[in-house]
Amino acid sequence: MRSKLQRFADLRERDNTLEIGKPLFDRIKGNWNKLQFKNANPIAIEVACGKGEYTVGLARNMKETNFIGIDLKGERIWVGSEQAMDEGLHNVAFLRTHVLELEKLFAPNEVAEIWLTFPDPRPKDRDEKRRLTHPRYLDIYKNILDEDGWFKFKTDNTGLFKYTLEILADRDDIRDLEQTMNLYRSPLNSEHYGIQTRFEKKFSDAGETIKYLKFRFRK
Repeated sequence: MRSKLQRFADLRERDNTLEIGKPLFDRIKGNWNKLQFKNANPIAIEVACGKGEYTVGLARNMKETNFIGIDLKGERIWVGSEQAMDEGLHNVAFLRTHVLELEKLFAPNEVAEIWLTFPDPRPKDRDEKRRLTHPRYLDIYKNILDEDGWFKFKTDNTGLFKYTLEILADRDDIRDLEQTMNLYRSPLNSEHYGIQTRFEKKFSDAGETIKYLKFRFRK
């Protein structure tokens, strides 16, 4: 098992990871296709990707889309980076940054799809602004997402899911909203390609239903 410090050293050397201090970091905004992927394929991102299980899983299923997993924890994205390299997936990259920094790293409309899977629900009222479906985050997603791009959200947490639906209902820029409280028994089930993260399997095995919604912004 590699140490935490060794993993950080690995990330600095890998072509499929980007973090502050690397040569491309300050030039990547608006240039992901040109500088990172060297193709014109659409870009999808996973916010708070953790170990990148979902990012890598999606990349396996959609080879003509470029996927970027985003997380602040370097020791987590090391796992996804390693797996992508082992599988020879060239349509995967990982970005180490905070979600609040996304507008500095993606140009308006540069992203074709955003995934948010099983984020920390932040149930305490004082942590509401840290929920990744809080309006301040939705405004960031809206700016970088293409006009016809989808935002897709999965969670086991009923409180966070209902909170998100309430937030969306209060906005006037949400369109094409679809949602289900039980993804596996929904017509929307095929949209997640059967990919289960470690957390998803844990919660599902414990009897929790998986909630899912998707929508597009009206710009």
